[in-house]
Amino acid sequence: MRDLLKDFSRTHEAKLMVVTIVLGLFLTLTTRSFATLQNLIDLLTSYGFSGMLAAGLLVVLISGGIDISFTATASVAQYVALTVANTYSVGWIAVTAIATGIGLALGLINAVLIGALRLSSIIVTIAMLNVSFGLLMFITRGNQIYALPDWFVNEANWVVYTDAAQTEYTINLQMIGLVAAFSVTAFLLNRTNIGRQIFAVGSNRDAAQRVGIKVFRIDLLAYGYLGLVAGAASLVQAQNAQSVSPNALVGRELDVLAAVVLGGASLAGGEGTVFGTILGVILLAMLQNGLLLLGVSSYWSQCFTGMVILLAVGALALEKRRQASTSGRVAS
Repeated sequence: MRDLLKDFSRTHEAKLMVVTIVLGLFLTLTTRSFATLQNLIDLLTSYGFSGMLAAGLLVVLISGGIDISFTATASVAQYVALTVANTYSVGWIAVTAIATGIGLALGLINAVLIGALRLSSIIVTIAMLNVSFGLLMFITRGNQIYALPDWFVNEANWVVYTDAAQTEYTINLQMIGLVAAFSVTAFLLNRTNIGRQIFAVGSNRDAAQRVGIKVFRIDLLAYGYLGLVAGAASLVQAQNAQSVSPNALVGRELDVLAAVVLGGASLAGGEGTVFGTILGVILLAMLQNGLLLLGVSSYWSQCFTGMVILLAVGALALEKRRQASTSGRVAS
């Protein structure tokens, strides 16, 4: 046990956990409402969408790729699925199938363009972000959907506790989606042979191909999985917002990428953990929530998010350089 704790203390996740705890203590001491049950529920609810996308993006980054188009994918899936829900008598199963199916299809298109045509993942996904979002805005003319089916609005919240002031505390769809996304991702990466192949492809694509791993299939799985998660997350976001706006989601890519990179995932591929990503989401949520509670202008939020990415990437680069230096001295 002592050796395990010693090994864990040297990891990026351990350092991130310390930073998260320190920030939490600071916000608890400097604000009245941070360390309350209602604020915790609000954070889980409001960051359910971003957290689910972070779980999906982690798989793509570990595989050695990058995807910037997931918010456009979610926007298209959300608008189409809930338009169908308003037009026809369908329920949760059909709406979920439509949203995740559209997300999966758009993710697979990314994988085909990247893997089969040997194109740069960042270029392809930036292009697909603009294509998908542009078509959505053109077809919908930017019109929002305000009236959603009653079953979609009201049947995804379960009251679990009512305090003396009659304040109700609920488990909602956002919490369930968040837990499900990270649980499935953890199982995929840590408990399956495919997960090991994803790490292998991200670590060295050519070497993985030489040992018989079907690299293109891994691309299809990684990008398809992110698309599927984006489709599911779009319903989570719509149920929380109680409306659908075609331009509400695009622009939130930086928050998701920041959380995953902050959690220790390498932009070069082959590295990343679900636990680290969870900590990244928590830390980013606490930072943005803390700025709001402290009365700091919301315009600073993006500035701090960008700084977090720079600090996280810089810290990981320094850590790798230190490890390489240590290995070199041991070898000599």
